[in-house]
Amino acid sequence: MTDTTLSCLPSLEWAYPMETSPQQAVSLVEASLLCIGKINGLWCVFIANDATVSGGTAYPITVKKQLRAQDVAIQNRLPCVYLVDSGGAFLPLQSEIFPDKNQGGRTFYNEAIMSAMKIPQVSVVCGSCTAGGAYIPTMAEETVMVHRIGTIFLGGPPLVKAATGEEVSPENLGGATLHAEVSGCVDHFASVEKEAYETTRNIISTLNFELPEEDEAGVEEPLHSVEELMGLAPRDYDHSLDVKLILSRLTDGSKFQEFKARYGTTLVTGFARICRHQVGIVASNGALTHNASLKGSHFVQLCDQRDIPLIFLQNTIPTPELTLSQTQAETNTNRLKAQGSMMSAVACASVPKITIVIGGCHGAESYAMCGRSFDPNFLFLWPNARVSLVAPGYSAALAQEEDVEKINKRLEKESSAFFSSGRLWDDGVILPQDTRKVLSDCLKIIKQQEYQLSKEKIRTPLLRM
Repeated sequence: MTDTTLSCLPSLEWAYPMETSPQQAVSLVEASLLCIGKINGLWCVFIANDATVSGGTAYPITVKKQLRAQDVAIQNRLPCVYLVDSGGAFLPLQSEIFPDKNQGGRTFYNEAIMSAMKIPQVSVVCGSCTAGGAYIPTMAEETVMVHRIGTIFLGGPPLVKAATGEEVSPENLGGATLHAEVSGCVDHFASVEKEAYETTRNIISTLNFELPEEDEAGVEEPLHSVEELMGLAPRDYDHSLDVKLILSRLTDGSKFQEFKARYGTTLVTGFARICRHQVGIVASNGALTHNASLKGSHFVQLCDQRDIPLIFLQNTIPTPELTLSQTQAETNTNRLKAQGSMMSAVACASVPKITIVIGGCHGAESYAMCGRSFDPNFLFLWPNARVSLVAPGYSAALAQEEDVEKINKRLEKESSAFFSSGRLWDDGVILPQDTRKVLSDCLKIIKQQEYQLSKEKIRTPLLRM
């Protein structure tokens, strides 16, 4: 019952961009760590407060991170484990944290909705939970609290003193003994932190999942080393290398059953296995032309029909110059219509989708290739990736002549993978050679919901006393 592996994906270990200036810092400060790992063989989402940053208080970016973690949990039906040590919202920025639909209160809403969906919610109080920080443990299905370390109250002793003149200790006001024996806000009393984590492991072991035995033996490795992907990461975004060089280093046995191999060749589509998981692959191999878009639309619908997860490898070619002739205008019109069809197919596909940006990700083509706005289960970037509406160096046709240099400099800075990751436009930057393992872990995480024995029913969520 005590076997725990924190095999975190880079996905939820978000960091802030190296370009952040001191002036920007206040809007990017946050006090949480999010990751995905295993407890007793079961993949879980971990949402942990970092009390070393402003006492664990929530900044706007903190809320955004927590909501993304809950989205991952909902989409993949993963149990949530909250390690709570929070001072609630950072009051000077309350207008950016408190009032709107997708701000602080949404985390509590999601917690209730996930319980109703039979997605387990477990909380460990391992520090002071004040104001908004008090709601996470009291809304969880099961809560563990550490004696003399954890506290839960809406206002701490200083506020009580100011409001009533009464002096009270944190332990008497909202400690583990009070909440375990009097209020009933917590379900498990732990004398020390180690006991709290042992109790949490035991709680996870009682969840109604029947996991299969993992057998890594027999997984066919690619014929070419994944380490060679470091040398294949595109650096020239004006061109696209043959994406099959990358696929041959990701798929089992370097096998790939190509679909429509001779049609729309600037998009490669086909079937493969990654660590024995059947997948459909949609990979950029040049500009997303009319024929390539129609091919992509057909293939995405085919995978949806067969319930096969989709993997998108993005390397968008920069947008060409503005139309100068009627022939070019007709070509652009037809291409846009076909891209619209592919966008519809991707948006409506109900199968899991994972996107890796291996090179450039520019303009509308990123939508058809399942960018963030098209709701992939996971989205990662290679360190060399570039994400922007227009590729750096390609703004001349869209800006005044005197502004071109300034805009291109800004695009160069704001299109970097680390700038993107620091703003949660993706789930993390991964090394190219780790791509196969990350894809394998993601596919296992997505598949885990099939092993839950208690099926979802529409019913009211668990209510505490």
